[in-house]
Amino acid sequence: MKKYLIVFLISMVPLIELRGAIPWAVGFGLPLVPSYIVAVIGNMIPVPFIFLFARKILEWGKDHKYIGGFFRWCLEKGEKGGRKLEAKAGRGLYWALLLFVGIPLPGTGAWTGTLAASFLNMDFKKSVLFVMLGVILAGIIMLTASLGVFGAISFMK
Repeated sequence: MKKYLIVFLISMVPLIELRGAIPWAVGFGLPLVPSYIVAVIGNMIPVPFIFLFARKILEWGKDHKYIGGFFRWCLEKGEKGGRKLEAKAGRGLYWALLLFVGIPLPGTGAWTGTLAASFLNMDFKKSVLFVMLGVILAGIIMLTASLGVFGAISFMK
């Protein structure tokens, strides 16, 4: 149970998310389906809070002495991600959000995608749905990649 809690917590960490949690679970030999489900749930729990509150908190903190630099960096990242997403997507903005979250590249994921959706004033329910679909896709990709890497490592032993 402790290892599943670790998977859950890793999947909630910004920038790491389930992209780090699933390889950790596979590396420690946890059963795949429960690990995948725990990682997806952990990755999704912050999403509504990010959408509803993160932008307001970042705007509030950007001018504070000790936290301002980090908060400004987060705001710039969210705004840049939002503009990039909107420029590429046009009318397919929600599908672009799904792919942005779902293709596990550095700087993409549920946290950044949700913040970008918030900056673009996208519909809350549709954004959460498409972020969740992206998280599911990213989880499948990471699970497949992790099995391949760890399978190759065990083959070489």
